[in-house]
Amino acid sequence: MARALLLAQAPAQHSGGAYRDMINQVVPAGQPKIVFSFSSILQRPPPSHHHHQRGSFQVLTKQHCSLQKKVSAILLRKVAVEVQTTERRKGICSVADVAEQGVQTDHKDVLVHQTHSQSFQNIHSESELLRGIRNEVESGRLPARAGSGMLELYTNYKDAVRSSGVNNADDIAVEVMSTVLDRILLQFENPFTFPSYHQRMLEPYDYYEFGQNYVRPLIDYRNSYLGNIGVFDEIEGYLKRGENVILLSNHQTEADPAVIALLLETTHPFLAENLTYVAGDRVVLDPFCKPFSMGRNLLCVYSKKHLYDIPALAEMKRIANTRTLREMSALLRNGGQLIWIAPSGGRDRPDPVTQEWVPAPFDTSSVMSAKRLSDSVRVPGHIYPTALLCFNIMPPPYQVEKELGERRAVGYSGVGFAVGPEICYDSLTSSIKDKNTARDLYTQAAWEVVNANYNVMKGAICNGMGLSTSTPSCSLVQPWRKGIIEPT
Repeated sequence: MARALLLAQAPAQHSGGAYRDMINQVVPAGQPKIVFSFSSILQRPPPSHHHHQRGSFQVLTKQHCSLQKKVSAILLRKVAVEVQTTERRKGICSVADVAEQGVQTDHKDVLVHQTHSQSFQNIHSESELLRGIRNEVESGRLPARAGSGMLELYTNYKDAVRSSGVNNADDIAVEVMSTVLDRILLQFENPFTFPSYHQRMLEPYDYYEFGQNYVRPLIDYRNSYLGNIGVFDEIEGYLKRGENVILLSNHQTEADPAVIALLLETTHPFLAENLTYVAGDRVVLDPFCKPFSMGRNLLCVYSKKHLYDIPALAEMKRIANTRTLREMSALLRNGGQLIWIAPSGGRDRPDPVTQEWVPAPFDTSSVMSAKRLSDSVRVPGHIYPTALLCFNIMPPPYQVEKELGERRAVGYSGVGFAVGPEICYDSLTSSIKDKNTARDLYTQAAWEVVNANYNVMKGAICNGMGLSTSTPSCSLVQPWRKGIIEPT
Protein backbone atom coordinates (compact mmCIF):
# COMPACT_ATOMS: atom_id res chain seq x y z
CA MET A 1 0.00 0.00 0.00
CA ALA A 2 1.40 3.37 -1.00
CA ARG A 3 2.00 5.44 2.12
CA ALA A 4 1.48 9.14 2.61
CA LEU A 5 4.70 11.08 2.96
CA LEU A 6 3.60 14.50 4.16
CA LEU A 7 1.30 15.73 6.91
CA ALA A 8 0.19 19.30 7.51
CA GLN A 9 -2.71 21.25 8.86
CA ALA A 10 -5.89 22.07 6.98
CA PRO A 11 -6.11 25.39 5.10
CA ALA A 12 -7.07 28.27 7.35
CA GLN A 13 -9.91 29.43 5.14
CA HIS A 14 -11.63 26.04 5.30
CA SER A 15 -13.18 24.60 8.42
CA GLY A 16 -11.12 21.64 9.56
CA GLY A 17 -14.09 19.27 9.50
CA ALA A 18 -15.26 20.24 6.02
CA TYR A 19 -11.79 20.00 4.55
CA ARG A 20 -11.11 16.65 6.16
CA ASP A 21 -14.43 15.36 4.84
CA MET A 22 -13.18 16.27 1.39
CA ILE A 23 -9.90 14.47 2.08
CA ASN A 24 -11.85 11.39 3.15
CA GLN A 25 -13.58 11.36 -0.23
CA VAL A 26 -10.21 11.13 -1.95
CA VAL A 27 -7.85 9.01 0.18
CA PRO A 28 -9.21 5.51 0.90
CA ALA A 29 -9.83 4.35 4.42
CA GLY A 30 -6.82 2.77 6.04
CA GLN A 31 -4.30 5.06 4.35
CA PRO A 32 -2.77 8.06 6.12
CA LYS A 33 -4.42 11.32 5.11
CA ILE A 34 -2.31 14.05 3.55
CA VAL A 35 -3.71 17.50 4.27
CA PHE A 36 -1.81 20.45 2.89
CA SER A 37 -1.86 24.02 4.12
CA PHE A 38 -2.21 26.94 1.74
CA SER A 39 0.56 29.46 1.26
CA SER A 40 0.11 32.52 3.43
CA ILE A 41 0.39 34.64 0.34
CA LEU A 42 -3.15 33.64 -0.55
CA GLN A 43 -4.56 34.76 2.79
CA ARG A 44 -5.78 38.08 1.47
CA PRO A 45 -9.26 39.51 0.86
CA PRO A 46 -10.35 39.54 -2.79
CA PRO A 47 -10.21 42.88 -4.62
CA SER A 48 -13.38 44.92 -4.63
CA HIS A 49 -13.51 45.20 -8.40
CA HIS A 50 -12.63 42.55 -10.96
CA HIS A 51 -12.56 42.68 -14.70
CA HIS A 52 -11.77 40.05 -17.28
CA GLN A 53 -10.80 39.66 -20.85
CA ARG A 54 -13.66 38.47 -23.00
CA GLY A 55 -13.37 34.77 -23.55
CA SER A 56 -10.92 34.34 -20.69
CA PHE A 57 -12.72 31.35 -19.33
CA GLN A 58 -13.42 29.48 -22.54
CA VAL A 59 -12.02 25.97 -22.37
CA LEU A 60 -11.44 23.63 -25.26
CA THR A 61 -13.61 20.75 -24.22
CA LYS A 62 -12.51 18.82 -27.29
CA GLN A 63 -9.25 18.17 -25.45
CA HIS A 64 -10.99 15.48 -23.44
CA CYS A 65 -10.77 13.20 -26.50
CA SER A 66 -9.35 9.73 -25.95
CA LEU A 67 -5.64 9.14 -26.52
CA GLN A 68 -5.91 5.37 -26.51
CA LYS A 69 -5.20 5.07 -30.24
CA LYS A 70 -2.96 8.09 -30.55
CA VAL A 71 -0.65 8.17 -27.55
CA SER A 72 1.83 5.81 -29.19
CA ALA A 73 2.49 8.45 -31.83
CA ILE A 74 3.58 10.90 -29.12
CA LEU A 75 5.79 8.60 -27.12
CA LEU A 76 8.60 8.26 -29.64
CA ARG A 77 11.12 6.93 -27.20
CA LYS A 78 10.83 4.03 -24.82
CA VAL A 79 10.84 4.88 -21.14
CA ALA A 80 13.05 2.88 -18.84
CA VAL A 81 10.72 1.51 -16.21
CA GLU A 82 11.27 -0.03 -12.84
CA VAL A 83 8.15 -0.74 -10.80
CA GLN A 84 9.01 -0.60 -7.14
CA THR A 85 6.31 -1.06 -4.50
CA THR A 86 7.48 -0.16 -1.03
CA GLU A 87 6.03 1.10 2.23
CA ARG A 88 7.31 4.59 1.37
CA ARG A 89 6.33 5.30 -2.20
CA LYS A 90 4.80 3.86 -5.36
CA GLY A 91 5.50 5.51 -8.72
CA ILE A 92 6.57 9.09 -9.29
CA CYS A 93 8.08 9.76 -12.71
CA SER A 94 10.00 8.40 -15.66
CA VAL A 95 13.70 7.80 -16.07
CA ALA A 96 15.39 8.94 -19.27
CA ASP A 97 18.75 7.72 -20.49
CA VAL A 98 20.94 10.84 -20.38
CA ALA A 99 23.05 9.73 -23.32
CA GLU A 100 19.98 9.64 -25.54
CA GLN A 101 17.58 12.09 -23.96
CA GLY A 102 19.68 14.71 -22.17
CA VAL A 103 17.56 14.61 -18.99
CA GLN A 104 17.40 12.04 -16.22
CA THR A 105 15.48 11.90 -12.98
CA ASP A 106 16.59 10.63 -9.63
CA HIS A 107 13.28 8.81 -9.17
CA LYS A 108 13.27 5.32 -10.71
CA ASP A 109 9.98 3.95 -9.46
CA VAL A 110 7.41 4.32 -12.21
CA LEU A 111 3.91 3.03 -12.65
CA VAL A 112 3.01 2.63 -16.31
CA HIS A 113 -0.39 1.67 -17.68
CA GLN A 114 -1.00 1.11 -21.36
CA THR A 115 -4.63 2.23 -21.33
CA HIS A 116 -5.47 5.75 -20.26
CA SER A 117 -8.09 5.91 -17.52
CA GLN A 118 -11.30 7.84 -18.22
CA SER A 119 -11.77 8.95 -14.61
CA PHE A 120 -11.41 12.68 -15.34
CA GLN A 121 -13.24 12.80 -18.65
CA ASN A 122 -16.82 14.05 -18.99
CA ILE A 123 -16.69 15.57 -15.50
CA HIS A 124 -19.51 18.01 -14.70
CA SER A 125 -19.35 18.53 -10.93
CA GLU A 126 -16.95 18.74 -8.02
CA SER A 127 -18.26 15.50 -6.55
CA GLU A 128 -17.48 13.67 -9.82
CA LEU A 129 -13.98 15.16 -9.87
CA LEU A 130 -13.27 14.14 -6.26
CA ARG A 131 -14.64 10.68 -6.96
CA GLY A 132 -12.25 10.42 -9.90
CA ILE A 133 -9.27 11.15 -7.63
CA ARG A 134 -10.45 8.61 -5.07
CA ASN A 135 -10.99 5.93 -7.71
CA GLU A 136 -7.49 6.37 -9.11
CA VAL A 137 -5.89 6.16 -5.65
CA GLU A 138 -7.95 3.10 -4.69
CA SER A 139 -7.08 1.35 -7.97
CA GLY A 140 -3.36 1.84 -7.36
CA ARG A 141 -2.88 3.78 -10.58
CA LEU A 142 -2.19 6.93 -8.60
CA PRO A 143 0.01 7.17 -5.49
CA ALA A 144 -1.78 8.47 -2.39
CA ARG A 145 0.57 11.44 -2.21
CA ALA A 146 -0.29 12.39 -5.79
CA GLY A 147 -3.99 12.08 -5.03
CA SER A 148 -3.66 14.54 -2.16
CA GLY A 149 -1.57 16.79 -4.40
CA MET A 150 -4.39 16.79 -6.94
CA LEU A 151 -6.89 17.74 -4.26
CA GLU A 152 -4.68 20.56 -3.04
CA LEU A 153 -4.17 21.88 -6.56
CA TYR A 154 -7.89 21.74 -7.35
CA THR A 155 -8.88 23.48 -4.10
CA ASN A 156 -6.28 26.22 -4.54
CA TYR A 157 -7.28 26.76 -8.15
CA LYS A 158 -10.98 26.96 -7.27
CA ASP A 159 -10.30 29.53 -4.54
CA ALA A 160 -8.18 31.61 -6.94
CA VAL A 161 -10.89 31.67 -9.61
CA ARG A 162 -13.50 32.51 -6.96
CA SER A 163 -11.42 35.50 -5.86
CA SER A 164 -11.61 36.87 -9.42
CA GLY A 165 -15.29 37.67 -8.86
CA VAL A 166 -16.59 35.75 -11.86
CA ASN A 167 -20.07 34.36 -11.23
CA ASN A 168 -19.53 30.78 -12.39
CA ALA A 169 -16.17 30.27 -10.70
CA ASP A 170 -16.89 26.75 -9.43
CA ASP A 171 -17.98 25.55 -12.88
CA ILE A 172 -14.85 27.04 -14.43
CA ALA A 173 -12.65 25.36 -11.83
CA VAL A 174 -14.23 21.95 -12.39
CA GLU A 175 -14.04 22.24 -16.18
CA VAL A 176 -10.42 23.39 -16.24
CA MET A 177 -9.16 21.14 -13.46
CA SER A 178 -10.78 17.97 -14.82
CA THR A 179 -8.68 18.50 -17.95
CA VAL A 180 -5.56 19.25 -15.90
CA LEU A 181 -5.95 16.18 -13.68
CA ASP A 182 -6.56 14.01 -16.75
CA ARG A 183 -3.24 15.14 -18.24
CA ILE A 184 -1.41 14.70 -14.92
CA LEU A 185 -2.81 11.19 -14.53
CA LEU A 186 -1.46 10.29 -17.96
CA GLN A 187 2.04 11.11 -16.70
CA PHE A 188 1.67 8.45 -14.01
CA GLU A 189 0.26 5.92 -16.47
CA ASN A 190 2.56 6.55 -19.43
CA PRO A 191 5.25 9.12 -18.58
CA PHE A 192 6.48 11.35 -21.38
CA THR A 193 10.24 11.72 -21.73
CA PHE A 194 11.63 15.07 -22.86
CA PRO A 195 14.56 15.18 -25.27
CA SER A 196 17.23 17.87 -24.95
CA TYR A 197 15.26 19.98 -27.42
CA HIS A 198 11.49 19.63 -27.21
CA GLN A 199 9.08 21.18 -29.69
CA ARG A 200 5.63 22.07 -28.43
CA MET A 201 3.01 19.39 -28.96
CA LEU A 202 -0.15 20.49 -30.75
CA GLU A 203 -1.52 17.13 -31.89
CA PRO A 204 -3.11 14.72 -31.37
CA TYR A 205 -3.57 16.83 -28.22
CA ASP A 206 -2.99 20.60 -28.11
CA TYR A 207 -0.86 21.06 -25.00
CA TYR A 208 -0.16 24.70 -25.86
CA GLU A 209 -3.84 25.68 -25.66
CA PHE A 210 -4.19 23.44 -22.61
CA GLY A 211 -1.63 25.54 -20.72
CA GLN A 212 -3.17 28.81 -21.90
CA ASN A 213 -6.63 27.76 -20.74
CA TYR A 214 -5.32 26.85 -17.29
CA VAL A 215 -3.58 30.17 -16.58
CA ARG A 216 -5.97 32.57 -18.35
CA PRO A 217 -8.61 32.61 -15.55
CA LEU A 218 -5.88 33.48 -13.04
CA ILE A 219 -4.90 36.77 -14.70
CA ASP A 220 -6.51 40.06 -13.69
CA TYR A 221 -6.27 41.78 -17.07
CA ARG A 222 -7.42 45.11 -15.63
CA ASN A 223 -4.25 45.15 -13.56
CA SER A 224 -1.84 43.63 -16.09
CA TYR A 225 0.64 45.38 -18.37
CA LEU A 226 2.98 44.94 -21.32
CA GLY A 227 6.08 47.13 -21.33
CA ASN A 228 7.77 48.76 -24.35
CA ILE A 229 5.58 47.33 -27.09
CA GLY A 230 7.71 49.03 -29.75
CA VAL A 231 10.72 46.92 -28.75
CA PHE A 232 8.64 43.77 -29.21
CA ASP A 233 7.90 45.04 -32.74
CA GLU A 234 11.65 45.39 -33.27
CA ILE A 235 12.29 41.84 -32.04
CA GLU A 236 9.63 40.37 -34.31
CA GLY A 237 11.18 42.21 -37.27
CA TYR A 238 14.58 40.65 -36.57
CA LEU A 239 13.10 37.17 -36.30
CA LYS A 240 11.18 37.45 -39.57
CA ARG A 241 14.43 38.48 -41.28
CA GLY A 242 15.98 35.24 -40.04
CA GLU A 243 18.05 36.77 -37.24
CA ASN A 244 18.26 35.43 -33.68
CA VAL A 245 17.10 37.03 -30.44
CA ILE A 246 17.96 35.94 -26.89
CA LEU A 247 15.93 37.24 -23.95
CA LEU A 248 17.69 37.49 -20.58
CA SER A 249 14.92 37.39 -17.98
CA ASN A 250 14.14 36.92 -14.34
CA HIS A 251 12.08 33.81 -13.58
CA GLN A 252 9.18 33.83 -11.11
CA THR A 253 6.86 30.83 -11.41
CA GLU A 254 6.13 27.59 -13.21
CA ALA A 255 3.48 29.57 -15.11
CA ASP A 256 5.97 32.03 -16.66
CA PRO A 257 5.67 30.68 -20.25
CA ALA A 258 1.87 30.85 -20.18
CA VAL A 259 1.88 34.34 -18.63
CA ILE A 260 4.29 35.61 -21.29
CA ALA A 261 2.27 34.04 -24.10
CA LEU A 262 -1.04 35.38 -22.77
CA LEU A 263 0.31 38.92 -22.49
CA LEU A 264 1.76 38.79 -26.01
CA GLU A 265 -1.09 37.01 -27.80
CA THR A 266 -3.08 40.19 -28.52
CA THR A 267 -0.29 42.13 -30.25
CA HIS A 268 2.46 39.61 -30.93
CA PRO A 269 1.06 36.07 -31.33
CA PHE A 270 4.08 35.20 -33.50
CA LEU A 271 6.39 35.81 -30.53
CA ALA A 272 4.06 34.03 -28.10
CA GLU A 273 3.95 30.85 -30.18
CA ASN A 274 7.57 30.71 -31.33
CA LEU A 275 9.39 31.40 -28.09
CA THR A 276 11.76 28.66 -26.89
CA TYR A 277 12.46 28.45 -23.16
CA VAL A 278 15.61 27.15 -21.51
CA ALA A 279 13.93 24.99 -18.85
CA GLY A 280 15.28 23.42 -15.67
CA ASP A 281 14.96 19.69 -15.06
CA ARG A 282 12.17 20.03 -12.49
CA VAL A 283 9.53 21.17 -14.98
CA VAL A 284 10.25 18.21 -17.26
CA LEU A 285 10.39 15.60 -14.48
CA ASP A 286 7.58 16.50 -12.06
CA PRO A 287 4.32 14.83 -13.25
CA PHE A 288 2.35 17.89 -12.12
CA CYS A 289 4.50 20.16 -14.35
CA LYS A 290 5.09 17.98 -17.38
CA PRO A 291 1.73 18.45 -19.14
CA PHE A 292 2.24 22.23 -19.15
CA SER A 293 5.84 21.87 -20.34
CA MET A 294 4.77 19.64 -23.23
CA GLY A 295 3.02 22.64 -24.83
CA ARG A 296 6.18 24.78 -24.93
CA ASN A 297 9.33 24.77 -27.02
CA LEU A 298 12.03 23.81 -24.53
CA LEU A 299 15.78 23.42 -24.26
CA CYS A 300 16.14 21.16 -21.21
CA VAL A 301 18.99 21.73 -18.75
CA TYR A 302 19.91 21.00 -15.16
CA SER A 303 19.84 24.14 -13.04
CA LYS A 304 23.07 25.03 -11.26
CA LYS A 305 21.05 25.23 -8.05
CA HIS A 306 20.33 21.50 -8.29
CA LEU A 307 23.50 20.31 -10.02
CA TYR A 308 24.95 18.84 -6.82
CA ASP A 309 21.75 17.68 -5.12
CA ILE A 310 23.12 14.18 -5.68
CA PRO A 311 26.92 14.53 -6.07
CA ALA A 312 27.28 11.21 -7.89
CA LEU A 313 25.07 12.53 -10.71
CA ALA A 314 26.78 15.92 -11.10
CA GLU A 315 29.00 14.82 -13.98
CA MET A 316 26.09 13.20 -15.79
CA LYS A 317 24.12 16.43 -15.46
CA ARG A 318 27.00 18.45 -16.88
CA ILE A 319 27.14 16.10 -19.87
CA ALA A 320 23.40 16.55 -20.37
CA ASN A 321 23.77 20.34 -20.26
CA THR A 322 26.55 20.18 -22.84
CA ARG A 323 24.27 18.22 -25.13
CA THR A 324 21.56 20.86 -24.76
CA LEU A 325 24.05 23.63 -25.57
CA ARG A 326 24.84 21.81 -28.81
CA GLU A 327 21.14 21.68 -29.61
CA MET A 328 20.85 25.41 -28.91
CA SER A 329 23.83 26.13 -31.15
CA ALA A 330 22.23 24.15 -33.97
CA LEU A 331 19.02 26.16 -33.61
CA LEU A 332 20.89 29.45 -33.72
CA ARG A 333 22.72 28.35 -36.88
CA ASN A 334 19.33 27.91 -38.54
CA GLY A 335 18.37 31.48 -37.62
CA GLY A 336 15.05 33.06 -36.72
CA GLN A 337 15.20 31.79 -33.13
CA LEU A 338 13.71 33.51 -30.08
CA ILE A 339 15.18 31.99 -26.91
CA TRP A 340 14.29 32.86 -23.30
CA ILE A 341 16.97 32.33 -20.62
CA ALA A 342 16.87 32.92 -16.86
CA PRO A 343 20.54 33.59 -15.97
CA SER A 344 19.78 33.48 -12.24
CA GLY A 345 19.45 29.70 -12.50
CA GLY A 346 16.04 29.49 -10.83
CA ARG A 347 12.93 31.27 -9.67
CA ASP A 348 13.01 34.55 -7.76
CA ARG A 349 12.45 34.44 -4.01
CA PRO A 350 11.39 37.13 -1.51
CA ASP A 351 14.04 39.37 -0.03
CA PRO A 352 14.81 37.89 3.42
CA VAL A 353 14.61 41.32 5.05
CA THR A 354 11.72 43.08 3.26
CA GLN A 355 9.89 39.88 2.22
CA GLU A 356 9.25 41.52 -1.14
CA TRP A 357 9.77 39.61 -4.38
CA VAL A 358 12.75 40.87 -6.35
CA PRO A 359 14.59 39.67 -9.49
CA ALA A 360 17.42 37.35 -8.50
CA PRO A 361 20.95 38.40 -9.58
CA PHE A 362 22.15 37.13 -12.95
CA ASP A 363 25.00 34.66 -13.12
CA THR A 364 27.81 36.02 -15.29
CA SER A 365 28.82 32.62 -16.68
CA SER A 366 25.24 31.95 -17.83
CA VAL A 367 24.94 35.33 -19.53
CA MET A 368 28.29 34.96 -21.27
CA SER A 369 27.52 31.39 -22.39
CA ALA A 370 24.41 32.70 -24.13
CA LYS A 371 26.38 35.51 -25.73
CA ARG A 372 29.14 33.16 -26.91
CA LEU A 373 26.61 30.84 -28.49
CA SER A 374 24.96 33.77 -30.25
CA ASP A 375 28.32 35.08 -31.47
CA SER A 376 29.55 31.66 -32.59
CA VAL A 377 27.13 31.39 -35.52
CA ARG A 378 27.13 33.43 -38.71
CA VAL A 379 23.51 34.50 -38.23
CA PRO A 380 23.18 37.98 -36.65
CA GLY A 381 22.07 37.84 -33.03
CA HIS A 382 20.55 40.30 -30.55
CA ILE A 383 20.25 40.17 -26.77
CA TYR A 384 17.48 41.92 -24.83
CA PRO A 385 16.76 42.08 -21.08
CA THR A 386 13.16 41.29 -20.10
CA ALA A 387 11.38 41.67 -16.77
CA LEU A 388 8.53 39.44 -15.63
CA LEU A 389 6.21 40.01 -12.66
CA CYS A 390 3.73 37.22 -11.89
CA PHE A 391 4.72 35.74 -8.50
CA ASN A 392 1.18 35.83 -7.12
CA ILE A 393 -0.11 33.46 -9.81
CA MET A 394 1.87 30.45 -8.57
CA PRO A 395 4.36 31.52 -5.90
CA PRO A 396 7.19 29.04 -5.40
CA PRO A 397 8.26 27.77 -1.98
CA TYR A 398 10.15 30.44 -0.06
CA GLN A 399 13.19 28.15 0.04
CA VAL A 400 14.76 26.20 -2.81
CA GLU A 401 13.74 22.55 -2.46
CA LYS A 402 15.64 19.49 -3.66
CA GLU A 403 12.71 17.09 -3.87
CA LEU A 404 10.08 17.10 -6.58
CA GLY A 405 6.41 17.46 -5.64
CA GLU A 406 6.38 20.91 -4.03
CA ARG A 407 3.15 22.37 -2.67
CA ARG A 408 1.42 24.49 -5.27
CA ALA A 409 -0.30 27.68 -4.21
CA VAL A 410 -2.43 29.38 -6.85
CA GLY A 411 -3.66 32.97 -6.95
CA TYR A 412 -5.57 35.48 -9.07
CA SER A 413 -3.46 38.54 -9.82
CA GLY A 414 -2.29 41.16 -12.24
CA VAL A 415 0.91 40.34 -14.14
CA GLY A 416 3.43 42.18 -16.28
CA PHE A 417 6.08 41.58 -18.94
CA ALA A 418 8.45 44.29 -20.16
CA VAL A 419 11.41 44.29 -22.52
CA GLY A 420 14.33 46.69 -22.41
CA PRO A 421 16.48 47.98 -25.27
CA GLU A 422 19.06 45.71 -26.86
CA ILE A 423 22.27 45.58 -24.85
CA CYS A 424 25.52 45.76 -26.82
CA TYR A 425 28.61 44.22 -25.23
CA ASP A 426 31.15 46.28 -27.18
CA SER A 427 29.59 49.66 -26.45
CA LEU A 428 29.32 48.86 -22.73
CA THR A 429 32.80 47.43 -22.23
CA SER A 430 35.00 49.11 -24.86
CA SER A 431 36.97 51.06 -22.24
CA ILE A 432 37.54 48.08 -19.91
CA LYS A 433 40.68 46.01 -20.40
CA ASP A 434 40.09 43.22 -17.92
CA LYS A 435 37.82 40.58 -19.48
CA ASN A 436 36.30 39.38 -16.24
CA THR A 437 35.44 42.91 -15.19
CA ALA A 438 33.90 43.56 -18.59
CA ARG A 439 31.78 40.42 -18.40
CA ASP A 440 30.55 41.26 -14.92
CA LEU A 441 29.69 44.79 -16.05
CA TYR A 442 27.69 43.48 -19.02
CA THR A 443 25.81 41.04 -16.81
CA GLN A 444 25.07 43.70 -14.21
CA ALA A 445 23.87 46.13 -16.88
CA ALA A 446 21.38 43.54 -18.16
CA TRP A 447 20.11 42.81 -14.63
CA GLU A 448 19.75 46.52 -13.80
CA VAL A 449 17.46 47.02 -16.81
CA VAL A 450 15.40 44.02 -15.68
CA ASN A 451 15.22 45.32 -12.11
CA ALA A 452 14.28 48.86 -13.17
CA ASN A 453 11.47 47.66 -15.43
CA TYR A 454 10.32 45.22 -12.77
CA ASN A 455 9.99 48.06 -10.29
CA VAL A 456 7.92 50.07 -12.77
CA MET A 457 5.53 47.14 -13.16
CA LYS A 458 5.55 46.58 -9.42
CA GLY A 459 4.32 50.13 -8.87
CA ALA A 460 1.59 49.63 -11.44
CA ILE A 461 0.43 46.19 -10.29
CA CYS A 462 1.27 45.81 -6.61
CA ASN A 463 0.96 49.44 -5.54
CA GLY A 464 -2.14 50.20 -7.59
CA MET A 465 -0.59 53.10 -9.52
CA GLY A 466 -1.47 51.75 -12.96
CA LEU A 467 -0.22 53.37 -16.15
CA SER A 468 0.98 56.42 -14.25
CA THR A 469 4.15 54.52 -13.28
CA SER A 470 5.36 54.48 -16.89
CA THR A 471 8.77 56.00 -17.48
CA PRO A 472 10.66 56.99 -20.65
CA SER A 473 12.54 53.67 -20.43
CA CYS A 474 9.49 51.54 -19.60
CA SER A 475 6.20 52.53 -21.21
CA LEU A 476 3.30 50.36 -20.04
CA VAL A 477 0.28 49.52 -22.19
CA GLN A 478 -2.83 47.33 -21.99
CA PRO A 479 -3.54 46.31 -25.59
CA TRP A 480 -6.30 43.88 -24.54
CA ARG A 481 -8.45 46.56 -22.89
CA LYS A 482 -11.16 46.45 -25.57
CA GLY A 483 -11.76 42.81 -24.71
CA ILE A 484 -12.37 43.35 -21.01
CA ILE A 485 -15.87 42.91 -19.65
CA GLU A 486 -17.34 43.22 -16.20
CA PRO A 487 -17.89 39.90 -14.37
CA THR A 488 -21.53 38.84 -14.37
